[in-house]
Amino acid sequence: MQVVNTRCCGLDVHQKTVVACVLLTPASGQVAREVRVFGTMSVDLLALNEWLNGLGVRQVAMESTGVLWRPVYNLLEADHDVILVNAQHMKAVPGRKTASKDAEWLADLLRHGLLKASFIPPEPVRELRELTRYQATLVAERTQAVNRLHKLLEGANLKLGAVASDVLGKRGREMLEAILAGEGDPQTLAELARGRLRAKLPLLRQALDGRVQAFQRVVLRHLLDQIDFLERQLAQLVVEIEERLAPVAEAVALLETIPCVGHTAATTLVAELGDDMSRFASAKHLASWAGVCPGNKQSAGKRLGGKTTNGNTWLRAILGEVAWSIAPTSNTYLAAQ
Repeated sequence: MQVVNTRCCGLDVHQKTVVACVLLTPASGQVAREVRVFGTMSVDLLALNEWLNGLGVRQVAMESTGVLWRPVYNLLEADHDVILVNAQHMKAVPGRKTASKDAEWLADLLRHGLLKASFIPPEPVRELRELTRYQATLVAERTQAVNRLHKLLEGANLKLGAVASDVLGKRGREMLEAILAGEGDPQTLAELARGRLRAKLPLLRQALDGRVQAFQRVVLRHLLDQIDFLERQLAQLVVEIEERLAPVAEAVALLETIPCVGHTAATTLVAELGDDMSRFASAKHLASWAGVCPGNKQSAGKRLGGKTTNGNTWLRAILGEVAWSIAPTSNTYLAAQ
């Protein structure tokens, strides 16, 4: 079999150790094998980097094991061509399951050019991706806290959510703060309404005729403080994200021209995909990578299944939200699809 990389290394990455196997192929064709075990602290990974440089190794391959590959990748990418391999694409040899054998198998596949690299975006995009994913996590936490607040109000016989469209709006917050202060008279609480909400005063008085207990006030106070904290964190995070969007502002603006793709969705798409689409052979390849196209499993002319791949879960989530927003629109190509 043809040798593509004469100096290459396979890494078997664990939480505490990294097993490195280097294969050196001189002109004689006799393969020299060297195996070393390194720790996963930064000083150990720098020693790994120096060892590889000393051997003249540029090509490095490792499996995408959760998040354990990231510190290794961060410290090796500057001096080496690091290939991250999907574990599903690399089948270990049966009966040879050890860390050193895994590393050697990776190195041997890399030596013959049989490994396909996973998509790793450049560092600026990876930074933006971490921020947008954390933003999505905070939004989910805020939604969870708001839902818990609604559940608490229902348990206290307060039907404010059935009358006011936004319980956490300015007037809704005033009513909640009054309840926390010990006010229980529905007439007094209803008088805090302003604007169009005053047209619903009779219904509002009934909705605010609750049975709030002391422990519910304690939980309500904690929930409101938690929501305020998460909103402050989100506001700070948005500033950080906008600063990193400057280099890809054109791509974000172009994505926003798609119906129902708002600024948040466009930012997430750029953070997950970057702005260089040349790494994907076609739109179909991109859809397959994202996990939003049917699988293909056929035998003897029969279709056995069409399950989609897992793909990029963060990208799938935002595409799903956009699709649900597009569906009820009219006079658009995407809605027709």
